[in-house]
Amino acid sequence: MFSAMVNPFDPDAFIIRLDAHITGIEPRITRSLELPVGLNFAQLHEVLQATFGWNDSHLHHFIVGGLTVGAPEFDEDALLDVRTFEASGIRLQDLTFPREENSTLRIIYEYDFGDDWRHELILRRVPRETGVKYPRCIAGTRSCPPEDVGGPSGYADFLGAWEDADHEEHKSMRQWVGRKFQPEHFDLGAANKAIARAIRASKGGYRFRLDR
Repeated sequence: MFSAMVNPFDPDAFIIRLDAHITGIEPRITRSLELPVGLNFAQLHEVLQATFGWNDSHLHHFIVGGLTVGAPEFDEDALLDVRTFEASGIRLQDLTFPREENSTLRIIYEYDFGDDWRHELILRRVPRETGVKYPRCIAGTRSCPPEDVGGPSGYADFLGAWEDADHEEHKSMRQWVGRKFQPEHFDLGAANKAIARAIRASKGGYRFRLDR
């Protein structure tokens, strides 16, 4: 039940709790976020890039209830047989949640259409906490795979080489990814600093548009 102090019809009384994981990888790589309802999907992209640790060097889109949401200019030649809705014009508060208590929505976030990183996002509404600054990451597990590693199967091969000192590609994989990479490590403080930087830099939309 909702608290007696919370108006269930007031969008400002709520935030969105988002639990995400990259599909096709076990043990799971996860992130849990708390987001203001006024956040638009371009900003959500920036937050996800920051908290997972991606470099935003590839294309992306969201699949929301069968609709594609993202940056329409990514498909200026109409190569995709779908309409892409402008991400900066759709906010989390525009989503319709089922009426049932503790109901959730499932959204897919796809990043890098070559490596095909699919993230399952489970969203639910929860009461806003007084004095808390959103968006923020509240939990996570494991490090983000390196960019251009080849998707889930490529990452499995990479880890096999990275972990096995006798593997013929062990040295080259260690050199390629760098000494700081630790597959089982997640730094909550660093993730929240990255989110804060991304939100400031994006100025309410996509950062890549500001660099043109």
